[in-house]
Amino acid sequence: MKQFRTLDDIDVKGKRVLLRVDLNVPMENGRVTDATRLERVAPTIAEISQKGGKVILLSHLGRPKGRDEKESLKPVAAALSRVIGKPVAFADDCIGEAAAKAVGTMQDGDILCLENTRFHKAEEKNDPAFVAELAKLGDIWVNDAFSAAHRAHASTEGLGHKLPAYAGRAMQAELDALTKALEAPTKPVIAIIGGAKVSTKIELLENLVTKVDALVIGGGMANTFLHAQGVSIGKSLAEKELAPTALRIIEKATASNCAIILPVDAIVAFHFAANAPSHAYGLDAIPAEGMILDVGPQSSARIHAAIDDAATLVWNGPLGAFELAPFDRGTVAAARHAAERTKAKKLLSVAGGGDTVAALNQAGVAGDFSYVSTAGGAFLEWMEGKPLPGVEVLRVR
Repeated sequence: MKQFRTLDDIDVKGKRVLLRVDLNVPMENGRVTDATRLERVAPTIAEISQKGGKVILLSHLGRPKGRDEKESLKPVAAALSRVIGKPVAFADDCIGEAAAKAVGTMQDGDILCLENTRFHKAEEKNDPAFVAELAKLGDIWVNDAFSAAHRAHASTEGLGHKLPAYAGRAMQAELDALTKALEAPTKPVIAIIGGAKVSTKIELLENLVTKVDALVIGGGMANTFLHAQGVSIGKSLAEKELAPTALRIIEKATASNCAIILPVDAIVAFHFAANAPSHAYGLDAIPAEGMILDVGPQSSARIHAAIDDAATLVWNGPLGAFELAPFDRGTVAAARHAAERTKAKKLLSVAGGGDTVAALNQAGVAGDFSYVSTAGGAFLEWMEGKPLPGVEVLRVR
């Protein structure tokens, strides 16, 4: 049975469609510097417009404290118009007379962007009166902003209780990919979790060890686990106070029959700088003054073998200090290996998180993964096993 209501379940012709999108794009001097999020929502906007719906866009931009012209969506609406090749009208508020007037003049197929929902404090409070004001402007609500679905705000969740609620195409693709990766995956499943800190990913690791067959831990996080196991890690980044947490996660993995794959060797440098002289060392020989900045060649081979054994891969976080060459090698090699397996139809690969997307782009393989999520917090909370308010409200009951 289908889990979520989608655009396939509704005739939008003549309907006012309140479409929650994520237009929270990077800006510089009033210009959009990265249109990825606009491109993601373009198909849903185009489909509703082509089917004769009136597309009324809702989004936030930044974290304004009240109205702030620097965080107006007006220039974003203009950039979106260029991406979709159709005019996008703009209303300088998301509720009240300005919004009602703009919606009232719309013809079937028109596209209108309302001003930043966060110009109103009531948006983040999910205030029922504010939800009611927004709801007056639409007949149905479509959520296409998975990246904001972990927040129970008025436009991301509240509207789903006031109006018939559906997932847009980008949301649908995200939910399909994540369901295939973690809810009902083809086994064996491997997760690669990297990044600097264990402290930000404790819940993630504790959930994953109960769901995956193998868990690769890389980046600065791996140093904390190695330290917990008594390995001398020199001056490497580590959260030594979390050694008991790391041991608890290892115990839980053992009880759940999940193999933990930690580095067996490391690329070590004495300065944290691009192209700093570096060498591979076994874990029993890490110099006291050295810093582990990437997985070593034996560790890479082991990770590639684990990817070969898997049918499903979930990836969040780099394996080393990927932003500095040559300490991106382990991450880039693993990404390319996973991409090859995916292209050969031997692996379903799902990746997400800002650093991960950057690393896959650096490796030139983001387009070769089965699915790459641009959502940060929402992707992590889904992987932690938490219900997301903006998703729950779309479920078929």
